[in-house]
Formats: sequence, C-alpha cells, structure tokens
Amino acid sequence: MLFETDDHQRLRQQVRDFATSQVAPLVARMESSATVDTILPVRIAEQGWIGATIPREYGGMAAGHLTKTIIIEELSRVSGAAGAIAQASQLGVAKILHFGTEQQKQQWLPPIAAGTCLPTIAVTEEGSGGHVVGMQATARRDGDHYILNGRKQYVGNSHIGHVHGVIVRTGTPDTRPSKSLSAFLVEADRPGVRLIEHQPAMGLRGFSFGDIEFNEVAVPATNMIGAEGDGLHIAYSSSVLYGRPNLTAVSLGIHQAVLDLTIAFIQQRRRYGAPLADLPTIQHKIGVIQHRLMGARHSAYRAAHLLDRGEPCDSELMSAKYGNVEAAMDSARTAMEIHAAAGLRTDRPLERYYRDAACIYAPAGTGDIQLLRLAQHALGTNRRQWSQRFAQLTALAPSTPPTATKDHAA
Repeated sequence: MLFETDDHQRLRQQVRDFATSQVAPLVARMESSATVDTILPVRIAEQGWIGATIPREYGGMAAGHLTKTIIIEELSRVSGAAGAIAQASQLGVAKILHFGTEQQKQQWLPPIAAGTCLPTIAVTEEGSGGHVVGMQATARRDGDHYILNGRKQYVGNSHIGHVHGVIVRTGTPDTRPSKSLSAFLVEADRPGVRLIEHQPAMGLRGFSFGDIEFNEVAVPATNMIGAEGDGLHIAYSSSVLYGRPNLTAVSLGIHQAVLDLTIAFIQQRRRYGAPLADLPTIQHKIGVIQHRLMGARHSAYRAAHLLDRGEPCDSELMSAKYGNVEAAMDSARTAMEIHAAAGLRTDRPLERYYRDAACIYAPAGTGDIQLLRLAQHALGTNRRQWSQRFAQLTALAPSTPPTATKDHAA
C-alpha cells in the first residue's frame, strides 16, 4: 500500500492481533455498561504505543505519525473507543514534545512511553467551544505558584488521565487575545482537581471524554508549558498536528469495519436462492463505500506521510480529517440501507459503528471549522503552518525504523 513499508505492515498485523485478542472480548461489556473502562487503557498503554512519536532518548518508539495512524486505525477497526483512548493520550504528548522544557520532557515522556502515565489536554469550555480565546478558566500568579480555577469539557481520557495539559487565561483585559492564554501540566491528584460524574455518550462507550473542575488548584510555576501567553499556540498546534490526524485514523478504522461487516452480511444473507451480493443494486452501494474508503485512506496516509517528512501539510491534515469523518458517516448510513432492519439490532455491530462514527465529527474542530481553515488557505489568509514551524520535531530521522519500539519487535 502507498506510503507503507514492510515495517508498517508488520506493526499493523501486531496491532490487529492485539485488537482481536485483547480488545474485542471487552466490547460487549463496554457497550452494555456505558461506563468508563479502566482495563483497556492499561492494556493499550502497556504496548508502548502511546509513545509512537516520542524520541528514543525518552523511551519512545520514535516511529512517526504514519505509524501512529496505523495503530489508531487498527484499534478503531475493532473498537472506536479503543482507538479514541489511544489517540487522546497520544494527543496529550504533543504539548510536551513541542513546548516542554528539558526537565519536563525528562519527567513526563519516559513514563508516558512506558505506559504508566496517560496525559490529556483540556481546552474546551461550555461557553466558548471551538473559539478558544473565549475561554473563562483562569490562572493567577501567587508567588512561585499559579492558582487555577475553571471547568473544562469533553476532555479525552478525562477520568483515567494522570496529568492534564490545561489551557487557561492568564492575561488581563488589556492583553492581546492571542497572548492571553497559558498552559500548565496539572497532576490529576492535585488538591482542587475534581472529576465531574461521567455522562455516557451516544457512542465510543468505555471512552471518557468528560468534564474536569479546577477549584483553587495550586500549580508550581515550573509546571507551565512554554512561556506565559503561549497557550493559544499550544492548543492550536496540538489540535492541528496531533488531534486532526489522530481522529482521522479513528474514522478510517471505523470505516474499514463498516465495509468488512457489510461484505460479510451480503455474502451470507440470501434472497431467492442467491446471496445479496449478486444483486447489482447492492454491488453499487458496496462500490460507493469502497470508493469512499480508498479516497479516505489515501488522504489520511498522505497527510501523515508529509508530517513525517517535515513538509508543510496543515491543509492536508485538515482535509483528511474532514473527508474521513464525512466518508465514514456516509458509509455507515449506506451500510444501514443495505442491512435495513437487521442493522438496527444490537446483536450486530453496525449500529455501534454508526454511533461511533458520529462522535468523531466535533473533536479537534467540527467540519465547519475544517472548511473555514481550508478556505483561508485557498484565499491566502492563513497566518502560519504549524507543520512548518515544528517540522524539525515532527519529521522522522532518515535512519529511524518506522516501527522501532523498546519492547516489541518491528
């Protein structure tokens, strides 16, 4: 397959085997309970896959973004929640890699790579949504600490994360909006950090993307990531360079699962002595799904490949996220049309795929946000390319084996 190496293909099989043996048996329980799963995140983290883009000097795989895409895709092919769990903590790595001090990298990246620490990023608030500079959570300086107050919503891995990357307002009313926000590493067990009771969602059951409240949380000034005023850049760069390709991979895995299931269904289900697969109308719908999937995979892999090469690719990352999410949702509906009433029952996973696919639309920017940014690129009004700014950090070293990892053979 284009952009893949033999090492990528070996890793794909490794993740697929893991998903079949370790993830699939948990899905029914996660679906029926609709509570936060605490077993699956540990199993995934123990594989070292959260450290896919962490350099080897910190114990990571140093394997790059295409490798990360393949890991998330194969997990999501069995369980969208599993892919979401992996991608949310891989997203949490970005802020430390891009803006962390050497001391912060030494402190946090090795345990993340080893699977003993799951990071998150907490940006969204009820009153601001995707308009990040409109947030109300604050941090005020108090000696050698900052005191954080506010509430964050839809935090991926909220209820299992060990350290939260929290974006808050540190500027005054006179501060330029782009410099009014700052980022802090906040340990989940710090006094004043409170998890709001988990609210089950329509899909991705077992995955927590909940709310966290910060009430007079004292955080050492040394826990600030980057400089004061870097919060907006940290939020945006993490979203573009990690959030979008990660969620693209979740959609891609769900999309592949939709096609696999539907082909099995039409080959097994018979009408008038012949399988449904023999009907031209059914073949047409399968052809449409296959067409969407091929285009979606190419855009996902190409964007990740460009990121690994250190080439400017913000637009490709945004386009891949938009296209993959839309394609997966459209194909899930097409599959529902083929299954008809059989697709509505919970003894088949199609209705789960349908619900899970819809859950990928909003995170890291809705479709409308992706289209707005793409329009700005077309019009030449976009101000910066995060992929260009961080090219030295995102690009793979020429001699780096794509699937190198400390605990698993490539």
